[in-house]
Amino acid sequence: MMTRMISYALATAMVLLPGATAFYIPGVQPHEFSPGEEVPMKVNAITSIHTQIPKDYYRLPFCTPTDGPQMASENLGEFLTGNKIQSSAYSINMLTELYCEKVCQKYLSKLEAAKLRLHIKYGYHNNWIIDNLPSAAVGLNMETGEKQKHYAGGFPIGFISSDTQKPFIFNHVNIIIDFHKSSPDVNTYRVVGFAVEPMSVKHRFQGNYEWDGDDKEGYNKKLATCPTGEQHMDRSVIEESQIVDDGVKILYTYDVIWKESDVAWSSRWDIYLSEDHLVPAQVHWYSITNSILVVLFLSLLVISILVRNLRRDIAAYNALAALADEERDEEMDESGWKLIHADVFRPPDNYPMLYCVFVGSGVQMLVTVFLSIVFSAVGFLNPARRGSLMNAILVFYMLSGVLAGYVSSRLYKSFKGRMWQLCTVVTAILFPGVAFCLFIFFNIILFFKQSSASAPFLDVIIVAAMWCCVSIPLVFVGAYFGYKKEAIQFPTVTSTIARAIPPPQPLLHPMVGTLVAGVVPFAAAYVELFFIMTSLWMDQYYYVFGFTLIVYLILIVTCAEVTVLLVYYQLCAENHRWWWFSFFAPGSTALYTFIYSVFWFRSLEASKMVMTYLLYFGYMGLICTAMLLITGTVGTLTSLWFVRKIFGTIKVD
Repeated sequence: MMTRMISYALATAMVLLPGATAFYIPGVQPHEFSPGEEVPMKVNAITSIHTQIPKDYYRLPFCTPTDGPQMASENLGEFLTGNKIQSSAYSINMLTELYCEKVCQKYLSKLEAAKLRLHIKYGYHNNWIIDNLPSAAVGLNMETGEKQKHYAGGFPIGFISSDTQKPFIFNHVNIIIDFHKSSPDVNTYRVVGFAVEPMSVKHRFQGNYEWDGDDKEGYNKKLATCPTGEQHMDRSVIEESQIVDDGVKILYTYDVIWKESDVAWSSRWDIYLSEDHLVPAQVHWYSITNSILVVLFLSLLVISILVRNLRRDIAAYNALAALADEERDEEMDESGWKLIHADVFRPPDNYPMLYCVFVGSGVQMLVTVFLSIVFSAVGFLNPARRGSLMNAILVFYMLSGVLAGYVSSRLYKSFKGRMWQLCTVVTAILFPGVAFCLFIFFNIILFFKQSSASAPFLDVIIVAAMWCCVSIPLVFVGAYFGYKKEAIQFPTVTSTIARAIPPPQPLLHPMVGTLVAGVVPFAAAYVELFFIMTSLWMDQYYYVFGFTLIVYLILIVTCAEVTVLLVYYQLCAENHRWWWFSFFAPGSTALYTFIYSVFWFRSLEASKMVMTYLLYFGYMGLICTAMLLITGTVGTLTSLWFVRKIFGTIKVD
């Protein structure tokens, strides 16, 4: 079964990711531009990987449109992920080249200079959009001296001089737009590429003309710092960079360069979604191969140990059961897992209701993550639909509430629990309640930080309504059907008095098993985890969800196999308290993930802002808690199946 699952996932990845490149469904209607038609350019929030706090673009002294910035229509997922798309002051028309066009001039006050200086220091980037395409950044490779493009993370708003440690702003941009003719018979064009080459230029007018920024005549004056004739700005002609300081004036200019391209409109996202220009696809395949080898080795180990030992044990126990009472007493081995048959299905001694809640919530998260990865792998969720992944996660999580209620109620009924209403309520509100409170806490702080990541009040109400009016009722619906079903039947009868558990050997101590169990699943997935972390926290595109699907299945299979093996050894040691052990043993994968995230945090070169640490470790803690629920649930359900199976095969008086 395990081999078939991995083979199917591999086939899916090869179909969805031909040549290890990304696959997606564009999902939007192409816009046809006529020659001279306006091509709107929009600006998104400025972002920094060092602070993790996006800010409104117009919070800094940039040029604003004459009629003020207009908000673009956004969905719930865009607001929740910190997007704030607005109109810009840059005027672009199809196939119209522009040379050193003036936008506006800004005089920096002391406060504006300090604000701009601070954002440059923290490495904030602009994120511009044309025809739903994010801007690539054209930079200079310091080793080769050649220009190169970066397709994720936007372009920096400025830089700090390595010599003087003074801040300089990129006040001139070359806007490079690739276009493709719609068809030979139609005189319309489509945008298939968008890049920005930022430059820092201390502009001055010819004839020592001084412009106050308000005089219309200044727009017609020529700049001495720009190339003459129809030549675009180049770094080689820059005499002096524009410093950021109190009282200086900054003139913002731009060039528009149109380039015909053979790239089809349907393929224009390929360069963004392909990691070949960043990380060779072979790295992912090596990671997957390594993980599959780990799973195969573990499977052989489990089969060789469990099958051989279980066959021997079951045959011996059944042979003893056929003997007379006197002979049985003489032949009876004083150790082994059969001796605990009257205690093995005893409900957990500690917090049985909480155990059921954790397993139900884990099933909900397990299905949510699986569906999100599958829909992303087939292309329904992609960067062309901003916020679609967040919207899908919310919808899948709400709908999976039925499963959470059903599983927790059935398990709680098998424990003969009587407070089923309380169990259902806790299942419906515990994990989502913690997540929502954390979200509200961060949202309030980000609001006072004037961050665009702070979701509007209306969207917070919408999320709360989705939880209270959809998710919670669905949990109760699932619980209703779960309690109506027959209780899970166990093959042995539980005794009234619990059997004493003998002291375990050091290597068989449950704490040792719990810590060891998470190493193997983590080792099978940590390479892909690096790329996911990079995408999550460093503004990189991650779109090899075919690989993610394989790793997710490998993680589930590995957790299941490791847990079954360790639970078997606990039973052999006559430890009948396997319920919580089967949950926390594979769940320790989340512990190693969190420890890994602590070390990985150094790669962010994070600022010393307390909020950055709160955001990172707060959300990583929430993610690792979700991983604990998922892996723990896999271990629990697999162990329950295994224990029922082996005790159902022996004859018990």
